[in-house]
Amino acid sequence: MKFLVVVGARPQFIKASVFSRAISIHNKRLSKKQITEVILHTGQHFDSSMSDSFFKDLSIPTPKYHLGLSNLSHGAMTGRMIEEIEKVLITEAPDCLIVFGDTNSTLAAAISASKLHIPIAHIEAGLRSNNLFMPEEINRILTDRVSSFLFCSSEDSINNLKSEGYPLPMYHRKQSIFNCGDVMFDVVKIYKDKSIKQHPIADFGLTKDKYVLATLHRPNLTDSASNLFNAFEALQEIAKELKVVIPLHPRAKLMLRKHNASSLLKNLVVLDPVSYLQMQSLISNSKAVITDSGGLQKESMWHKKPCLTLREDTEWKETVSLGWNTLVSINKRLILDAWSKIGIPNSKDISVYGHGNAAELILDELIKIFSK
Repeated sequence: MKFLVVVGARPQFIKASVFSRAISIHNKRLSKKQITEVILHTGQHFDSSMSDSFFKDLSIPTPKYHLGLSNLSHGAMTGRMIEEIEKVLITEAPDCLIVFGDTNSTLAAAISASKLHIPIAHIEAGLRSNNLFMPEEINRILTDRVSSFLFCSSEDSINNLKSEGYPLPMYHRKQSIFNCGDVMFDVVKIYKDKSIKQHPIADFGLTKDKYVLATLHRPNLTDSASNLFNAFEALQEIAKELKVVIPLHPRAKLMLRKHNASSLLKNLVVLDPVSYLQMQSLISNSKAVITDSGGLQKESMWHKKPCLTLREDTEWKETVSLGWNTLVSINKRLILDAWSKIGIPNSKDISVYGHGNAAELILDELIKIFSK
C-alpha cells in the first residue's frame, strides 16, 4: 500500500507530521502489509529555513521530492505544480494521494491525481468560509469535488458537504465522508509539553499571562495600507495595557517599511518568525491571542486562550460559536472594543474537533478501504 503525501506550506507540515507518525506506528506494529509513504514538498512556502525547522521539530520524514516552486502568482504556481506533480504520480503510481487543507499545493495535487484517476483523500474536507475572495476557499471547494475520501474535522464540515449535495458520484462509486476530528489537535496534544519545556518564554524575556500574542500575515491585511494601519494602531493601544508580542511575518515587515510605517512597531515586542514548537509555547503562556491566521484560531482554543480574529469570516465557525474566538473586522475601534470584552467562555469545551487521535482514525479508514 503506497500513499503519496503532498505538502507545501507550514500548516501542511504540521498536519503531515501526525499522519507520518501514525504510519510509522502502524508499520512497527505489523510485519506484513507495510505502508509506503512518499512525501512530495512543492516548495510553496518561501522560507526554506523555516520549512526545514518544521520538518526537524515535528520529526517529518525527509521528502523524496522537492519541487522548489515558490514566489510565483497563484496561476503560475498552480500550473507548474500540476505539471510536476503529474510526473511524480506517474512514476510512483500510488494507491492514494493524500492532501491537506486548502493551499495551491492541495489543489494542484488534486487536479493532477484526478486526471490520472488516482483516488484522493482530502484531510480537512468540507470547510467553508463562504468567501470566494479567499483563494483558499476556491482551493478547498474544488479539491472536495474531485476527492474520493473526504475526511472532515467536525460535524459542521459534514453538514457543509451535505448541503452542497455530497456525497457525489465518483468514478464507479460515491464519495465517502468521514468525521475523524482535526489532525492539528493531535499535534498540539503530542507536542504541548515538549514545546513549553524546550522553549521557555523566559528565553524571550516574557512572563506567563503577562502578554498577548499577535500574528498578522494575510494579504488582505498587509497589502492594504488602511488595514495595515488599523491593525497595528490597535496593537499600539493594547500595548499600553499589556505587552504585545508579535513574531513579525516578512510580508508585514516589508509592507510597513514600504508605507514608511515601521514606527508602528514601537512599543511592541517584535520577534523574528518562530518555529512551531516556539509558537506553541508562546500561545500556551499568553493571556490571549490576536491573529488573522486560520490555524491559530483553533490552537488558541486548544490551549484555552481567548482569541480575536481580524477577519470578517472564518472557516472555523465552531471556535466562534463556543465563545473562544471573536471575529472583528480590521477596524481599530472595533478591535479595541472587542479587546475590552475578551475573556474565557463559560463553557470550556474544546472537543468539537475530536479528541486528538484524528490521524490514527484516518489511517484506519484508509487501510480498511485499500485492504478490500
